[in-house]
Parts: sequence; structure tokens; C-alpha cells
Amino acid sequence: MIALYQNNEYTTWLKELKSTIQKRQIKAAVAVNNELILLYWELGKEIVQKQENAKWGSGFIDQLSKDLKSAFPEMSGFSRSNLFAIRKFYLFHYQQDIFIQQPVGQTDDKNEVIGNFIQQAAGQSKAIPDLIKICTKIPWAHNVLIIEKIKKIEEVLFYVNQTVENNWSRSILEYQIESNLFLRQGKAITNFKDTMPEIESDLANALLKDPYNFQFLQLEKHAKEKDLERKLIEHITQFLLELGKGFAYMGKQYLLKVGKKEYRTDLLFYHTKLKRYIIVELKTTEFEPEFIGKLNFYISAINEFEKENNDQPTIGILLCKNKDNYEVEFALKDVNKPIGVSEYNYTELPIDIKDALPSKEEFDNEMKKLLDTD
Repeated sequence: MIALYQNNEYTTWLKELKSTIQKRQIKAAVAVNNELILLYWELGKEIVQKQENAKWGSGFIDQLSKDLKSAFPEMSGFSRSNLFAIRKFYLFHYQQDIFIQQPVGQTDDKNEVIGNFIQQAAGQSKAIPDLIKICTKIPWAHNVLIIEKIKKIEEVLFYVNQTVENNWSRSILEYQIESNLFLRQGKAITNFKDTMPEIESDLANALLKDPYNFQFLQLEKHAKEKDLERKLIEHITQFLLELGKGFAYMGKQYLLKVGKKEYRTDLLFYHTKLKRYIIVELKTTEFEPEFIGKLNFYISAINEFEKENNDQPTIGILLCKNKDNYEVEFALKDVNKPIGVSEYNYTELPIDIKDALPSKEEFDNEMKKLLDTD
């Protein structure tokens, strides 16, 4: 008799069963997180109201923490520090003007508060502000990080939505906040509106940043383009994170044969969402208009020799050390291929070590002086 693990029918069924269980687990986790955020919002509301109306003293939150941990030992999240975070979470959202506050009953009985707020949370979903409902889509630790770092509501919404869309971990979210993604996203100078359909141009424009944050690189002040390219590939994981979701790395110095000559693009990517190739050209100098002509040529070549029928037309991204926005806009004015231009920054080494070292001739002269002195 064939062992079950060798039975095709069984293994196929098992694979489907695992998939079903995994989907259910994800749904259950999402539901749990949803109720947890609603619970914390209700608890934050109760804490704020009691601090305003009841005369329970400065030790209120310390006592509440002890009582909640005693009443619900199987639940985490009732530490003193987390209760303060819950209070801050509620106050942040309460202070926004985008929702109408709903009246709730008042009580002066502390034990009643402890016994009722958990039961109330699940039944209050219709009274919950829309912003809170959006925040239920990300974990509590992400919410705490956002309200610690961000003050403006439009930024909060941006980072919440980006976390949901890209499935960021807390560490990646923190990196994106620290690198000020909100002010960089969609800020590149492009001609997308003139060269792409409206919906596609909006999506493509939202992908680009200005400037790009390459602080994970350490380069000398006068680094060459090949050095920048090499370092980006060495740190491809962080580079792809900075580029954003959907970029698939195809190669560096990608060979293109046009007529009898060979040309090479710096970096080539394929975007899985936009369904098109994306060329990234690197310049370690200030923007020059002629850079556009060369990139436009590469785009034509990729469209001609690499693009399949089901691929959308190629996009070009030019990354320069710095640029004049008006000059870039003028250079893109009559270009019929989609191109975006951005700056980038990186960690500049304080000393050019190579230049600091003496040459062989200088070293020999110094040694000769020492020997002559002796």
C-alpha cells in the first residue's frame, strides 16, 4: 500500500486544506486586531472622561492597570505604559475635526467602568469615527508608533494606508517615517500626464520619490556612477525597499544592441503592478538636459527589443545628485516617452581616503628626506 504522503490525491487535498486554514487564520487575526483597536479606543475614551469628571486622584491609571490585569490575566495590553498609550491614542483622534463625537453615558462607579468597557467596545462600531476604522487595519504597535511620530492627520492617513498596501512591519514603517516618505512620495518631476493615460500616470507618479533616500550607502564625495551602481546592487534589499512595492530587479548594465552598436542601461527593473519595464539611469552630477535624450533612446530600445505585446510602454527614471526643477520641466516639455527625474542623497564619507594617502612618488620623497636627515 502506498504511503499517504506519496498519494497524489491526498497531497493535493492536503495542500488545499492548508491554504484554507491559512486564509482562516489571517481572517481571524484581522478580526481580532479590529476588535482590539476598537477596544483600546473605547478604553481611552473612558479613561479621558473619568480623569475629567471623576475625583479619583493621580494614581487612577496605576490602579486601573492593576485591576484590569487582575480581572483579565489572559490578556496583555493593560500595563501602565500601554494605558497611557491608549489614552494618547484616543486623545489624538478625539482632537481631529473629521468626525462627530457620539454621546456616551456617564458613570462615577470605577468598578462599572472596568466591567463594562470591554462589552461596550464590540457594540459601538457604528459610533466609531471613520479614522479609527481605518486604524483597525494595522496592528496596535504600528498605531502607537504613528501617533508618537506624527502630528498631522493627513500624514497619519498616509502612513496607515501605506502600511496596509505594502504590508510593512513596524521596523519598516519606522524607517519610512524617519526618512520622511510623506514629503517625498510622488514629488518627482515627470511628464507622465502628457505621455500616459490619466489613471496610469497617477499610479506611476505616486511610485516616484524626490529625493530618494540612499543613506544606507557610504560613498566618497567624488564617487563615480559605477561606484553608485555597485553600492546600490550590493544593498539591493534596501534599494528595492526605497524604490517601493512592485519593483523586480532585472539586471545592471543591461545590454541593448541597436544596429551595429551595443548600449547598456545602468539598471533595469520590471514593475509587477504597472506591467512595464522601468529603466533607472544614475548620474553623480547635476542634471543636464542631454541626459534626457540618452534615456529616451534607451526607452525606445527596450520597447523595441524587450517589451512583449502584453507589456505596457517602458518608463525611464533619471536619478541625479541635484537638479533645477524648472530646467527639468523644460527639458521634458516635448519628450514623448514617460520619464521622471529625481535627486538622491547618501552618506558622504568625511574624508576621501584615497586622496588622503600619499602617492608612491610622494612616499619615496618623504623617505629620502628622512634618510638624508639621518
